[in-house]
Amino acid sequence: MFKPTVGPIIGHTTTDQARIFVRGKFQKDALVFAGIRYRRHGEEHWDKGTFKRLSEVRDMSDVIILDGLAADTEYDYQAGWFSPMNPMHTVETVQELPLQWPREVYRMRTQSDQATTPRGYIVGSCRYLGMTGGVPWAPHLGDRIFASISSLAQHCTPPISAMLMTGDQVYVDDLNFLAPDREYQDILAKYRTAFSQPHITQLMSGVPTYMILDDHEIEDNWPANKSRYDDYLYKNAMAAYELYQVSHGPAHESTTPEQHGQPLKKYWYQFANGDLEWFVTDSRTRRNLANRDRRILDTEQEQALCDWLIHSPARVKFVVTSVMFFPDRKRLGDDAWQAFPEQRLRLLETIRTHRIRNVIFISGDVHGSLTSRLTHSEDSEMEVHTIVSSPLCNSKLLPYAKASTFTLDQPLARTAAGDYRHELTSEVISQDNFAHLVVEAQQIRVNYHDRDGKLLQSTGIPLR
Repeated sequence: MFKPTVGPIIGHTTTDQARIFVRGKFQKDALVFAGIRYRRHGEEHWDKGTFKRLSEVRDMSDVIILDGLAADTEYDYQAGWFSPMNPMHTVETVQELPLQWPREVYRMRTQSDQATTPRGYIVGSCRYLGMTGGVPWAPHLGDRIFASISSLAQHCTPPISAMLMTGDQVYVDDLNFLAPDREYQDILAKYRTAFSQPHITQLMSGVPTYMILDDHEIEDNWPANKSRYDDYLYKNAMAAYELYQVSHGPAHESTTPEQHGQPLKKYWYQFANGDLEWFVTDSRTRRNLANRDRRILDTEQEQALCDWLIHSPARVKFVVTSVMFFPDRKRLGDDAWQAFPEQRLRLLETIRTHRIRNVIFISGDVHGSLTSRLTHSEDSEMEVHTIVSSPLCNSKLLPYAKASTFTLDQPLARTAAGDYRHELTSEVISQDNFAHLVVEAQQIRVNYHDRDGKLLQSTGIPLR
């Protein structure tokens, strides 16, 4: 067997199941299978292995589901691909072959079944990996921060429950002004390169990773900049996105290996870790830019989000939106929530009138990191926080955000019932960084680290 050409990437992981993405390599006139075998850490014997037949239709990749796992347990696993000599083999018969697995042993941990246990998360966005003619230039610059995240994940307490990558995991349009990628194979090549660098490979093989797209997975400021020729680009970009970012996540709601990978109806999704719940929105592909009903989320998604906010019993509710919910930018804000003020106000009024506590909006996009707090002038119970983490790796062509980027001296919204006011609760970080969140009983600690892992600042968000 050979090492995966991309992966393994651990995706959605629960107390008893893990979804793992693996890519092999095309072999002309031959079957190709991917396989994973596992054992509890410290045990000697492996299970018999789980296999998938790979095809060009999925770029020689697939997701293998490990089921029946024990909660809060470390597992060792091995992953690889191979072509059997006999063209009649199936996923059942290859289990009986005397396979020589790749040496690499990966380690993963299932989620704890203790509802109130402290949990850790990594949040990041905007990982620029420039490519020219299909070849990355200085790829180590776009990969080095993941070595620091891996080091932290290996030594921190509590263990990292998940990594949230909140947009711009790839830049399909990194040379948009010269030669933008539009062809499916070119976009796939970008994903393969971005997700097969050594440090991100190490990290994603051991930490459950949840992803949502932003504009650069398609085109800058999509769909505002869409032209009549971009339907072809969109089709190819989303097909690649579904393979490399969606396939191993909870947007595929089926938990059975036989039904996993059915056609998707939506990209937004939810998941839970104990008494913490996440609603990951698609704030990019369902926009309506018409003046009569401007929306950043479609009607179905907004209703689902409001229902979840109102009815979920979760102690902390994280809402992921790739673009900033607040504060607003002084310039270039037409791509974020400030360009959709009616819908934003509806969400805020839902939170306020239903007395929903501990709502935290998570986002990226702006190439700067910060925490901020929103309150209401006439309602002391109303409080919402944002955690922004961006970028993992900036382009030299793009500026970093700073405190002066944002409008903070006037209300976010004015209503008959009072004003929504917001303020920074941290400094604005203007360099490559990632956020380490630790959710405890009384607070969320937000620790920002630079690309070498050095702590830049720490902020506490009190929980009520």
